[in-house]
Amino acid sequence: MGMGSSNFVIRWVNFLTMLLALAVVIFGVWMSTHHDGCRKSLTLPVLGLGAFIFIISIIGFVGAVKKNTMLLWIYLIMLCIILVAILVFTVLAFIITNNGSGHNVSGLRYKEYQLKDYSSWFLKQSCLVKSEDCNNLAKQYKTLKQYKMAKLTPIEAGCCRPPSECGYPVINASYYDLSFHPISSNNDCKLYKNSRAVKCYNCDSCKAGVAQYMKTEWRVVAIFNLALFVVLSMIYMVGCCARRNAAQSQSKF
Repeated sequence: MGMGSSNFVIRWVNFLTMLLALAVVIFGVWMSTHHDGCRKSLTLPVLGLGAFIFIISIIGFVGAVKKNTMLLWIYLIMLCIILVAILVFTVLAFIITNNGSGHNVSGLRYKEYQLKDYSSWFLKQSCLVKSEDCNNLAKQYKTLKQYKMAKLTPIEAGCCRPPSECGYPVINASYYDLSFHPISSNNDCKLYKNSRAVKCYNCDSCKAGVAQYMKTEWRVVAIFNLALFVVLSMIYMVGCCARRNAAQSQSKF
């Protein structure tokens, strides 16, 4: 790649990357105002990533315009750091999200989740389950048939109802017949209450449902980071060409 073409490419690539970084920061700000406690845990990493990419893009853009070798060196070092960080994060994210996929239950269109299937890292994440997550079920599924045919989310399946192994008869989407003696020794059967304020929020099945939700969110982030790693790697190679050409240009004077 020639001196002019490499500098031209890196200028425009970094300009577009700055716009992308701004979009990432705006998305992070939106996440910080989101009422979903689970997604809020991703706010700082998203904001930090967006800000860092923006700073790197400015340095690369100015370095390419001015043909400044020192700025391009700083640009390449910082970009290398972020590439290594993204790679490490992505590998770890795929490792910790590798376990836990839920268990099929006969007669249900959704899966149930068990705490033992998940990495302890997910269990340490703070994520507040709102009562609205369960209260809305009665509004969504007005008949027992609709409720039994529903595809509940992991949080709804784990926090809004007792595990199927308890054997409690279903009256409607928000009420189970607890006078029936549970057929399982699972402690969640004792913890579940029909009260809107209690439900199964303290159950292990609820913690497992939250872990599954977090696993899905982090798997999406890992896939995004993998794509970002490929794009930034190509930008890094263009940056290497621009730095080399800038050095050759300065050596002629």
